[in-house]
Amino acid sequence: MIRRTRGLLLLGIVTLAIGLIVTFPARIAYSWAASPLIKMSGIQGTVWNGSARRFSTNGVYLRELTWQMRPLKLFTGQALYDISGSPVSGFVESEVAVGFGGSLTIRNLTAAVPLQMFAGAANIAGLRGGANLKFERIELVSGRATAMDGSVDVTSLVVPMLSGSPLGGYSAEFFTQNNGIVASVEDTDGVIDLAGSLQLNPDKSYAFLAQVVAKPQAPDNVKNQIKYLPRNDSGGHELRLEGTY
Repeated sequence: MIRRTRGLLLLGIVTLAIGLIVTFPARIAYSWAASPLIKMSGIQGTVWNGSARRFSTNGVYLRELTWQMRPLKLFTGQALYDISGSPVSGFVESEVAVGFGGSLTIRNLTAAVPLQMFAGAANIAGLRGGANLKFERIELVSGRATAMDGSVDVTSLVVPMLSGSPLGGYSAEFFTQNNGIVASVEDTDGVIDLAGSLQLNPDKSYAFLAQVVAKPQAPDNVKNQIKYLPRNDSGGHELRLEGTY
């Protein structure tokens, strides 16, 4: 009888604990554990299944963010969510896994977004255009990218510091290597004939090296800026950018 009572008490405690976790309000979880880099408002639902009217981080803004957890993935040491949201125009859909050690893994990311949502993060005032993203994997540790495999296609690119006119379309393919993340970058229908490579290093430094040639339809101010870049043996000009992110 005592063992039965203890068993029923233990079952009741476990049931209560599961009930509290399943119904735990997302609003309270956010107030307890949110990173100062993340801002959310209009939070509804639970940590398992909920939504937020507004979400922003590092200048990136989404509306109507929704999430739904896959509870069985908790046994693998990760909290895996199906995520969707809406920027000013377009959409974002992905799987996001949060590791108990603080790592963040984004898988099966598909998105169509305006480039201006990255203007703050890229520190490029007036950045405009459209971007289609398709990534199999992005891994972040303490805000640092440790893996990226996928592609970005940019259309109607406008970079005011270069030209107020659209510069056309460009694409980048990202790959993860032992020494960091690399990407091949080229024009698709841009006014600049561009072929280059981007290296993202573990110390959060980056290096972009490209050969550029102004096409006949390029704006005059773009042609003039390219003329001052170093020439290479093939008759093109070399563009080199380095820094940290």
